[in-house]
Amino acid sequence: MTETINPENAASAEETGSYHDMDLLRFTTAGSVDDGKSTLIGRLLYDSKNTFDDQMEAVERSSRQRGDENVNLALLTDGLRAEREQGITIDVAYRYFATPKRKFIIADTPGHIQYTRNMVTGASTANLAIILVDARHGVIEQTCRHAFIADLLRIRHVVLAVNKMDLVDYSETVFNDIVEQFQQFASRLDNIVDLTAIPISALNGDNVVNKSSNTPWYHGPDLLYHLEHVYIGSDYNHVDARFPVQWVIRPHSNEHHDFRGYAGRVAGGVFKPGDDVVIQPSGFSSKIRSIETFSGPLEEAYAPLSVTVTLEDNIDVSRGDMIVKPNNPPNKGQDIEAMICWFSETKKLHPRGRYYLRHTTKEVKAIVSEIRYKVNINTLHKIEDSPEFGLNEIGRVCIRTSAPLLYDSYRRNRSTGSFILIDEQTNETVAAGMIR
Repeated sequence: MTETINPENAASAEETGSYHDMDLLRFTTAGSVDDGKSTLIGRLLYDSKNTFDDQMEAVERSSRQRGDENVNLALLTDGLRAEREQGITIDVAYRYFATPKRKFIIADTPGHIQYTRNMVTGASTANLAIILVDARHGVIEQTCRHAFIADLLRIRHVVLAVNKMDLVDYSETVFNDIVEQFQQFASRLDNIVDLTAIPISALNGDNVVNKSSNTPWYHGPDLLYHLEHVYIGSDYNHVDARFPVQWVIRPHSNEHHDFRGYAGRVAGGVFKPGDDVVIQPSGFSSKIRSIETFSGPLEEAYAPLSVTVTLEDNIDVSRGDMIVKPNNPPNKGQDIEAMICWFSETKKLHPRGRYYLRHTTKEVKAIVSEIRYKVNINTLHKIEDSPEFGLNEIGRVCIRTSAPLLYDSYRRNRSTGSFILIDEQTNETVAAGMIR
Protein backbone atom coordinates (compact mmCIF):
# COMPACT_ATOMS: atom_id res chain seq x y z
CA MET A 1 0.00 0.00 0.00
CA THR A 2 1.39 3.36 -0.99
CA GLU A 3 0.49 6.40 1.04
CA THR A 4 -0.38 9.42 -1.07
CA ILE A 5 -0.75 12.45 1.17
CA ASN A 6 -0.06 15.84 -0.28
CA PRO A 7 2.88 17.32 1.63
CA GLU A 8 1.39 20.80 1.30
CA ASN A 9 -1.94 19.72 2.76
CA ALA A 10 -0.24 17.78 5.54
CA ALA A 11 2.10 20.64 6.36
CA SER A 12 -0.69 23.22 6.51
CA ALA A 13 -2.67 20.96 8.85
CA GLU A 14 0.31 20.24 11.07
CA GLU A 15 1.04 23.95 11.41
CA THR A 16 -2.31 24.33 13.16
CA GLY A 17 -1.64 21.24 15.26
CA SER A 18 -4.74 19.55 13.89
CA TYR A 19 -3.52 17.02 11.32
CA HIS A 20 -3.47 14.01 13.64
CA ASP A 21 -6.82 15.07 15.12
CA MET A 22 -8.54 15.51 11.77
CA ASP A 23 -11.73 13.59 11.07
CA LEU A 24 -11.21 10.39 9.04
CA LEU A 25 -13.58 9.19 6.33
CA ARG A 26 -13.25 5.67 4.96
CA PHE A 27 -15.00 5.17 1.65
CA THR A 28 -15.19 2.49 -1.00
CA THR A 29 -15.84 2.57 -4.71
CA ALA A 30 -17.94 0.04 -6.60
CA GLY A 31 -19.06 -0.22 -10.18
CA SER A 32 -19.32 -2.48 -13.17
CA VAL A 33 -16.47 -3.24 -15.52
CA ASP A 34 -15.23 -0.11 -17.33
CA ASP A 35 -17.46 2.24 -15.33
CA GLY A 36 -14.34 4.22 -14.46
CA LYS A 37 -13.75 3.53 -10.75
CA SER A 38 -9.97 3.65 -10.90
CA THR A 39 -10.05 6.65 -13.24
CA LEU A 40 -12.32 8.48 -10.79
CA ILE A 41 -9.98 7.82 -7.87
CA GLY A 42 -6.99 8.84 -9.98
CA ARG A 43 -8.77 12.06 -10.96
CA LEU A 44 -9.69 12.72 -7.33
CA LEU A 45 -6.08 12.29 -6.22
CA TYR A 46 -4.67 14.31 -9.11
CA ASP A 47 -7.06 17.26 -9.02
CA SER A 48 -6.85 17.53 -5.23
CA LYS A 49 -3.05 17.68 -5.56
CA ASN A 50 -2.46 14.41 -3.72
CA THR A 51 -0.03 12.92 -6.22
CA PHE A 52 3.73 13.31 -6.47
CA ASP A 53 5.69 14.27 -9.57
CA ASP A 54 7.42 10.89 -9.84
CA GLN A 55 4.05 9.12 -9.65
CA MET A 56 2.67 11.20 -12.51
CA GLU A 57 5.81 10.68 -14.56
CA ALA A 58 5.45 6.92 -14.16
CA VAL A 59 1.76 7.08 -15.12
CA GLU A 60 2.51 9.20 -18.19
CA ARG A 61 5.25 6.79 -19.24
CA SER A 62 2.98 3.77 -18.80
CA SER A 63 0.19 5.51 -20.69
CA ARG A 64 2.50 6.13 -23.67
CA GLN A 65 3.68 2.52 -23.63
CA ARG A 66 0.09 1.30 -23.65
CA GLY A 67 -0.80 3.62 -26.53
CA ASP A 68 -3.44 5.54 -24.57
CA GLU A 69 -4.57 8.81 -26.12
CA ASN A 70 -4.65 10.57 -22.75
CA VAL A 71 -2.87 10.16 -19.45
CA ASN A 72 -4.51 7.11 -17.88
CA LEU A 73 -5.19 8.18 -14.29
CA ALA A 74 -6.50 4.68 -13.49
CA LEU A 75 -2.87 3.57 -13.36
CA LEU A 76 -2.51 5.52 -10.10
CA THR A 77 -4.58 2.84 -8.36
CA ASP A 78 -4.33 -0.29 -10.52
CA GLY A 79 -1.03 -1.49 -9.13
CA LEU A 80 -0.96 -5.17 -10.04
CA ARG A 81 0.58 -6.14 -13.37
CA ALA A 82 -2.55 -8.10 -14.36
CA GLU A 83 -4.67 -5.03 -13.60
CA ARG A 84 -2.55 -2.82 -15.80
CA GLU A 85 -2.51 -5.34 -18.64
CA GLN A 86 -6.26 -5.97 -18.60
CA GLY A 87 -7.34 -2.48 -17.63
CA ILE A 88 -9.46 -3.81 -14.75
CA THR A 89 -9.34 -3.80 -10.96
CA ILE A 90 -8.75 -7.22 -9.42
CA ASP A 91 -7.63 -6.69 -5.85
CA VAL A 92 -8.68 -4.08 -3.31
CA ALA A 93 -6.39 -1.05 -3.65
CA TYR A 94 -6.15 1.17 -0.58
CA ARG A 95 -5.07 4.77 -1.00
CA TYR A 96 -4.58 7.46 1.62
CA PHE A 97 -4.88 11.19 1.09
CA ALA A 98 -5.84 14.33 2.94
CA THR A 99 -7.24 17.79 2.37
CA PRO A 100 -7.31 20.66 4.87
CA LYS A 101 -10.82 19.49 5.84
CA ARG A 102 -10.43 15.74 6.34
CA LYS A 103 -8.29 12.61 6.03
CA PHE A 104 -9.42 9.81 3.73
CA ILE A 105 -8.85 6.10 3.19
CA ILE A 106 -10.09 4.83 -0.18
CA ALA A 107 -10.82 1.18 -0.90
CA ASP A 108 -10.95 0.80 -4.68
CA THR A 109 -12.80 -2.50 -5.05
CA PRO A 110 -13.35 -4.70 -8.12
CA GLY A 111 -16.62 -4.66 -10.02
CA HIS A 112 -16.52 -8.19 -11.44
CA ILE A 113 -19.00 -10.60 -9.89
CA GLN A 114 -16.20 -13.14 -9.32
CA TYR A 115 -14.53 -10.63 -6.99
CA THR A 116 -17.57 -10.08 -4.74
CA ARG A 117 -15.54 -11.20 -1.71
CA ASN A 118 -12.99 -8.45 -2.45
CA MET A 119 -15.74 -5.84 -2.42
CA VAL A 120 -17.09 -7.20 0.86
CA THR A 121 -13.61 -7.02 2.37
CA GLY A 122 -12.95 -3.48 1.16
CA ALA A 123 -16.38 -2.18 2.15
CA SER A 124 -16.50 -3.80 5.60
CA THR A 125 -14.99 -0.77 7.34
CA ALA A 126 -16.29 1.97 5.02
CA ASN A 127 -18.46 4.88 6.15
CA LEU A 128 -19.51 5.74 2.60
CA ALA A 129 -19.79 3.97 -0.75
CA ILE A 130 -19.40 5.54 -4.17
CA ILE A 131 -21.42 3.48 -6.63
CA LEU A 132 -20.55 4.30 -10.22
CA VAL A 133 -22.98 4.01 -13.10
CA ASP A 134 -22.12 4.42 -16.78
CA ALA A 135 -24.46 7.15 -18.05
CA ARG A 136 -24.82 5.28 -21.36
CA HIS A 137 -26.03 2.07 -19.72
CA GLY A 138 -27.91 3.23 -16.63
CA VAL A 139 -28.71 1.00 -13.66
CA ILE A 140 -27.81 -2.61 -14.45
CA GLU A 141 -27.73 -5.84 -12.44
CA GLN A 142 -24.24 -5.20 -11.11
CA THR A 143 -25.35 -1.77 -9.86
CA CYS A 144 -28.08 -3.48 -7.83
CA ARG A 145 -25.55 -6.02 -6.56
CA HIS A 146 -23.21 -3.29 -5.35
CA ALA A 147 -26.08 -1.44 -3.64
CA PHE A 148 -27.19 -4.65 -1.93
CA ILE A 149 -23.69 -5.35 -0.62
CA ALA A 150 -23.36 -1.76 0.63
CA ASP A 151 -26.69 -2.15 2.41
CA LEU A 152 -25.73 -5.57 3.79
CA LEU A 153 -22.54 -4.07 5.26
CA ARG A 154 -24.55 -1.21 6.77
CA ILE A 155 -22.95 1.57 4.76
CA ARG A 156 -25.40 4.35 5.46
CA HIS A 157 -24.03 6.98 3.08
CA VAL A 158 -24.04 6.33 -0.67
CA VAL A 159 -22.95 8.53 -3.56
CA LEU A 160 -24.47 7.57 -6.90
CA ALA A 161 -21.78 8.82 -9.30
CA VAL A 162 -23.26 8.90 -12.80
CA ASN A 163 -20.03 8.77 -14.79
CA LYS A 164 -19.19 9.43 -18.46
CA MET A 165 -21.69 12.27 -18.70
CA ASP A 166 -19.54 13.66 -21.51
CA LEU A 167 -20.64 10.69 -23.67
CA VAL A 168 -24.33 11.57 -23.29
CA ASP A 169 -23.84 15.32 -23.91
CA TYR A 170 -24.27 16.08 -20.19
CA SER A 171 -27.99 15.35 -20.50
CA GLU A 172 -30.08 16.26 -17.46
CA THR A 173 -32.82 13.88 -18.61
CA VAL A 174 -30.44 10.92 -18.74
CA PHE A 175 -29.13 11.76 -15.28
CA ASN A 176 -32.59 12.10 -13.73
CA ASP A 177 -33.78 8.81 -15.27
CA ILE A 178 -30.79 6.94 -13.80
CA VAL A 179 -31.31 8.49 -10.37
CA GLU A 180 -34.98 7.48 -10.43
CA GLN A 181 -34.10 3.89 -11.42
CA PHE A 182 -31.60 3.62 -8.58
CA GLN A 183 -33.95 5.12 -6.01
CA GLN A 184 -36.61 2.56 -6.91
CA PHE A 185 -34.20 -0.28 -6.12
CA ALA A 186 -32.71 1.42 -3.03
CA SER A 187 -36.19 1.83 -1.55
CA ARG A 188 -36.21 -1.97 -1.01
CA LEU A 189 -33.08 -1.78 1.14
CA ASP A 190 -32.85 -1.04 4.87
CA ASN A 191 -29.64 0.75 5.77
CA ILE A 192 -29.03 3.37 3.06
CA VAL A 193 -30.30 6.55 4.70
CA ASP A 194 -28.26 9.18 2.84
CA LEU A 195 -28.18 9.07 -0.98
CA THR A 196 -26.46 11.78 -3.01
CA ALA A 197 -26.41 11.63 -6.82
CA ILE A 198 -23.68 13.52 -8.73
CA PRO A 199 -23.21 13.75 -12.52
CA ILE A 200 -19.49 13.41 -13.31
CA SER A 201 -16.95 12.77 -15.99
CA ALA A 202 -13.93 11.17 -14.36
CA LEU A 203 -11.96 11.44 -17.58
CA ASN A 204 -12.45 15.20 -17.88
CA GLY A 205 -12.83 16.01 -14.19
CA ASP A 206 -16.40 17.35 -14.30
CA ASN A 207 -17.86 17.69 -10.76
CA VAL A 208 -15.09 15.61 -9.21
CA VAL A 209 -13.06 18.28 -7.40
CA ASN A 210 -14.60 21.36 -8.99
CA LYS A 211 -18.11 22.20 -10.15
CA SER A 212 -18.46 21.88 -13.90
CA SER A 213 -19.85 24.48 -16.29
CA ASN A 214 -21.02 21.59 -18.49
CA THR A 215 -23.82 20.79 -16.00
CA PRO A 216 -25.43 24.17 -15.23
CA TRP A 217 -28.65 22.32 -14.32
CA TYR A 218 -26.95 20.51 -11.45
CA HIS A 219 -27.03 22.47 -8.17
CA GLY A 220 -25.57 19.93 -5.76
CA PRO A 221 -21.98 19.59 -4.48
CA ASP A 222 -18.98 18.28 -6.36
CA LEU A 223 -17.70 14.92 -5.17
CA LEU A 224 -14.78 16.14 -3.06
CA TYR A 225 -16.89 18.76 -1.30
CA HIS A 226 -19.43 16.11 -0.38
CA LEU A 227 -16.71 13.75 0.90
CA GLU A 228 -15.25 16.55 3.01
CA HIS A 229 -18.56 17.50 4.61
CA VAL A 230 -20.70 14.35 4.90
CA TYR A 231 -21.55 13.80 8.58
CA ILE A 232 -20.62 10.34 9.90
CA GLY A 233 -20.53 11.01 13.64
CA SER A 234 -23.90 9.32 14.19
CA ASP A 235 -22.82 6.14 12.37
CA TYR A 236 -21.13 4.75 15.47
CA ASN A 237 -23.21 3.35 18.31
CA HIS A 238 -22.53 5.72 21.21
CA VAL A 239 -25.28 4.23 23.38
CA ASP A 240 -24.33 0.60 24.01
CA ALA A 241 -20.99 0.53 25.84
CA ARG A 242 -18.75 -2.24 24.49
CA PHE A 243 -15.03 -2.72 25.13
CA PRO A 244 -13.63 -6.09 23.96
CA VAL A 245 -10.38 -6.78 25.81
CA GLN A 246 -7.54 -7.45 23.41
CA TRP A 247 -4.57 -7.60 25.77
CA VAL A 248 -3.81 -7.49 29.48
CA ILE A 249 -0.92 -5.13 30.22
CA ARG A 250 1.31 -6.03 33.18
CA PRO A 251 4.67 -4.18 32.82
CA HIS A 252 6.39 -5.91 35.79
CA SER A 253 8.66 -2.90 36.19
CA ASN A 254 9.66 -0.94 39.28
CA GLU A 255 8.02 2.19 37.91
CA HIS A 256 4.69 0.45 37.21
CA HIS A 257 4.93 -2.41 39.69
CA ASP A 258 1.19 -2.73 40.39
CA PHE A 259 -0.16 -1.58 37.03
CA ARG A 260 -2.80 -3.78 35.42
CA GLY A 261 -4.52 -2.42 32.34
CA TYR A 262 -6.83 -3.85 29.72
CA ALA A 263 -6.07 -2.74 26.18
CA GLY A 264 -8.43 -2.76 23.22
CA ARG A 265 -10.57 -0.69 20.90
CA VAL A 266 -13.87 0.79 22.03
CA ALA A 267 -16.59 -0.86 19.96
CA GLY A 268 -19.49 1.23 21.20
CA GLY A 269 -20.74 3.66 23.81
CA VAL A 270 -18.76 6.09 25.96
CA PHE A 271 -16.55 5.15 28.91
CA LYS A 272 -15.42 7.58 31.62
CA PRO A 273 -13.41 7.22 34.85
CA GLY A 274 -15.81 6.41 37.67
CA ASP A 275 -18.30 4.53 35.48
CA ASP A 276 -19.79 1.34 36.85
CA VAL A 277 -18.92 -1.57 34.56
CA VAL A 278 -19.51 -5.31 34.34
CA ILE A 279 -17.01 -7.84 33.02
CA GLN A 280 -18.64 -10.34 30.70
CA PRO A 281 -19.00 -13.30 30.69
CA SER A 282 -17.95 -13.62 34.36
CA GLY A 283 -20.44 -11.00 35.59
CA PHE A 284 -18.01 -9.36 38.05
CA SER A 285 -18.61 -5.65 38.71
CA SER A 286 -16.14 -2.80 39.16
CA LYS A 287 -15.53 0.86 38.37
CA ILE A 288 -13.22 2.43 35.81
CA ARG A 289 -10.23 3.95 37.57
CA SER A 290 -8.62 5.56 34.54
CA ILE A 291 -8.45 5.51 30.74
CA GLU A 292 -4.87 5.57 29.50
CA THR A 293 -3.28 6.23 26.11
CA PHE A 294 0.28 6.66 24.89
CA SER A 295 -0.28 10.45 24.96
CA GLY A 296 -1.71 10.45 28.48
CA PRO A 297 -5.00 9.83 30.31
CA LEU A 298 -8.39 10.62 28.77
CA GLU A 299 -11.54 11.94 30.39
CA GLU A 300 -13.66 9.75 28.11
CA ALA A 301 -13.24 7.09 25.44
CA TYR A 302 -15.62 6.28 22.59
CA ALA A 303 -15.63 4.30 19.35
CA PRO A 304 -13.29 3.78 17.57
CA LEU A 305 -10.53 4.89 19.98
CA SER A 306 -7.87 2.40 21.09
CA VAL A 307 -7.17 2.80 24.81
CA THR A 308 -6.13 1.00 27.98
CA VAL A 309 -8.67 0.79 30.79
CA THR A 310 -7.76 0.29 34.44
CA LEU A 311 -10.28 -0.84 37.05
CA GLU A 312 -10.72 -0.12 40.76
CA ASP A 313 -10.82 -3.83 41.65
CA ASN A 314 -8.27 -6.53 40.95
CA ILE A 315 -10.51 -9.07 39.21
CA ASP A 316 -9.89 -11.72 36.58
CA VAL A 317 -10.12 -10.19 33.09
CA SER A 318 -8.51 -11.73 30.02
CA ARG A 319 -8.44 -11.52 26.25
CA GLY A 320 -11.87 -12.22 24.77
CA ASP A 321 -13.76 -10.76 27.73
CA MET A 322 -15.88 -7.65 27.23
CA ILE A 323 -16.21 -4.64 29.53
CA VAL A 324 -19.78 -3.27 29.37
CA LYS A 325 -22.11 -1.13 31.42
CA PRO A 326 -24.77 -2.81 33.57
CA ASN A 327 -27.75 -0.99 32.05
CA ASN A 328 -27.46 -2.35 28.48
CA PRO A 329 -25.57 -5.65 28.27
CA PRO A 330 -24.94 -7.38 24.94
CA ASN A 331 -26.74 -10.50 23.81
CA LYS A 332 -25.20 -13.69 25.12
CA GLY A 333 -25.63 -17.08 23.52
CA GLN A 334 -24.26 -19.99 21.55
CA ASP A 335 -26.85 -20.02 18.76
CA ILE A 336 -26.73 -17.17 16.26
CA GLU A 337 -28.25 -16.41 12.89
CA ALA A 338 -26.18 -14.48 10.41
CA MET A 339 -25.80 -13.39 6.82
CA ILE A 340 -22.50 -14.64 5.42
CA CYS A 341 -20.44 -14.12 2.29
CA TRP A 342 -18.45 -17.20 1.32
CA PHE A 343 -14.80 -16.50 0.46
CA SER A 344 -13.20 -19.86 -0.27
CA GLU A 345 -12.35 -20.90 -3.83
CA THR A 346 -11.49 -24.49 -2.91
CA LYS A 347 -14.05 -25.43 -0.27
CA LYS A 348 -17.82 -25.12 -0.06
CA LEU A 349 -19.99 -24.51 2.96
CA HIS A 350 -22.08 -27.52 3.95
CA PRO A 351 -24.44 -28.06 6.89
CA ARG A 352 -22.54 -29.45 9.89
CA GLY A 353 -19.33 -27.84 8.64
CA ARG A 354 -16.87 -27.14 11.46
CA TYR A 355 -14.85 -23.93 11.74
CA TYR A 356 -13.17 -21.52 14.09
CA LEU A 357 -15.29 -18.39 14.61
CA ARG A 358 -13.45 -15.17 15.43
CA HIS A 359 -15.67 -12.47 16.94
CA THR A 360 -14.13 -9.23 18.26
CA THR A 361 -11.17 -10.54 20.31
CA LYS A 362 -12.65 -13.96 21.06
CA GLU A 363 -12.17 -17.18 19.09
CA VAL A 364 -14.35 -20.26 19.54
CA LYS A 365 -15.13 -23.44 17.67
CA ALA A 366 -18.35 -23.37 15.65
CA ILE A 367 -20.56 -25.59 13.55
CA VAL A 368 -23.00 -24.53 10.84
CA SER A 369 -26.23 -26.05 12.10
CA GLU A 370 -28.48 -24.97 9.24
CA ILE A 371 -28.42 -23.19 5.87
CA ARG A 372 -31.59 -21.09 5.73
CA TYR A 373 -31.30 -19.62 2.23
CA LYS A 374 -29.04 -17.96 -0.30
CA VAL A 375 -29.76 -14.59 -1.88
CA ASN A 376 -29.74 -13.74 -5.57
CA ILE A 377 -27.97 -10.44 -5.03
CA ASN A 378 -29.12 -9.03 -8.37
CA THR A 379 -32.83 -9.55 -7.73
CA LEU A 380 -32.90 -9.95 -3.90
CA HIS A 381 -34.84 -13.22 -4.33
CA LYS A 382 -34.27 -15.93 -1.73
CA ILE A 383 -33.04 -19.34 -2.88
CA GLU A 384 -34.18 -21.95 -0.36
CA ASP A 385 -33.35 -25.67 -0.09
CA SER A 386 -29.80 -25.04 -1.33
CA PRO A 387 -27.42 -27.64 0.14
CA GLU A 388 -24.19 -25.64 -0.02
CA PHE A 389 -22.48 -22.27 -0.46
CA GLY A 390 -19.85 -21.56 -3.10
CA LEU A 391 -17.40 -18.72 -3.76
CA ASN A 392 -18.93 -15.21 -3.45
CA GLU A 393 -22.38 -16.50 -2.53
CA ILE A 394 -24.34 -14.68 0.18
CA GLY A 395 -27.08 -16.04 2.39
CA ARG A 396 -28.42 -16.74 5.86
CA VAL A 397 -27.21 -19.53 8.15
CA CYS A 398 -27.56 -20.73 11.73
CA ILE A 399 -24.37 -21.29 13.72
CA ARG A 400 -23.75 -23.06 17.03
CA THR A 401 -20.62 -22.09 18.98
CA SER A 402 -18.67 -24.06 21.59
CA ALA A 403 -18.83 -21.15 24.07
CA PRO A 404 -21.24 -18.23 24.45
CA LEU A 405 -20.63 -15.10 22.38
CA LEU A 406 -21.26 -11.55 23.56
CA TYR A 407 -22.79 -9.87 20.54
CA ASP A 408 -25.16 -7.28 19.12
CA SER A 409 -26.95 -7.36 15.82
CA TYR A 410 -24.81 -6.07 12.97
CA ARG A 411 -27.39 -3.40 12.27
CA ARG A 412 -26.90 -2.06 15.81
CA ASN A 413 -23.11 -2.38 16.01
CA ARG A 414 -20.83 -3.34 13.13
CA SER A 415 -17.96 -4.30 15.46
CA THR A 416 -19.78 -6.59 17.87
CA GLY A 417 -22.16 -7.84 15.17
CA SER A 418 -19.56 -9.22 12.75
CA PHE A 419 -17.30 -12.27 12.65
CA ILE A 420 -15.19 -14.41 10.34
CA LEU A 421 -15.12 -18.17 9.87
CA ILE A 422 -11.74 -19.91 9.63
CA ASP A 423 -11.18 -23.40 8.26
CA GLU A 424 -9.86 -25.70 11.00
CA GLN A 425 -7.43 -27.55 8.75
CA THR A 426 -5.99 -24.86 6.47
CA ASN A 427 -6.43 -21.75 8.67
CA GLU A 428 -8.01 -20.07 5.63
CA THR A 429 -10.59 -17.34 6.20
CA VAL A 430 -13.58 -18.86 4.42
CA ALA A 431 -16.44 -16.46 5.26
CA ALA A 432 -17.41 -13.12 6.74
CA GLY A 433 -20.60 -12.91 8.76
CA MET A 434 -23.08 -10.28 9.91
CA ILE A 435 -25.22 -11.30 12.90
CA ARG A 436 -28.94 -10.79 12.43
